[in-house]
Amino acid sequence: MERVRLEFPEADVRHRHPLTVRVTDMNYGHHLGHDALVSLLHEARIAALADLGLIEYDMGGYPSVVADLAVQYQAEARWPEALVVDTAIPEPGRRAITVYHRVRREADELVVATARLNLMLVDPGTGRPVAIPPAVRQRLMGAG
Repeated sequence: MERVRLEFPEADVRHRHPLTVRVTDMNYGHHLGHDALVSLLHEARIAALADLGLIEYDMGGYPSVVADLAVQYQAEARWPEALVVDTAIPEPGRRAITVYHRVRREADELVVATARLNLMLVDPGTGRPVAIPPAVRQRLMGAG
């Protein structure tokens, strides 16, 4: 079976966000479910963008949408374990912002999952992708 393998860009870490596995995040296997992980990643991404002075639904006048998501599961997490989500954002391309998340258990630093997603900014009238505005690019790179 071919597995997703992601390289986390350590040099591009922009934010670290603490979270706790909630009992409602557990699946029938008694560990953090994939659907709950996606929600935790979303919460960490919102916090990272806010720390950079950005709001996911209004980035330079444009809402962002997740165009794709890849997750590499590496270990289990259970209630009530404390987690830390490291968010890395490399320099964006012309029309996409790549965001990486690394989820670690706080107690032993074991990596639970690594994820990569691409955000696209869209014109609210047409739904078509737009170029990343210079002001958004500057904030993403920590210069704004």
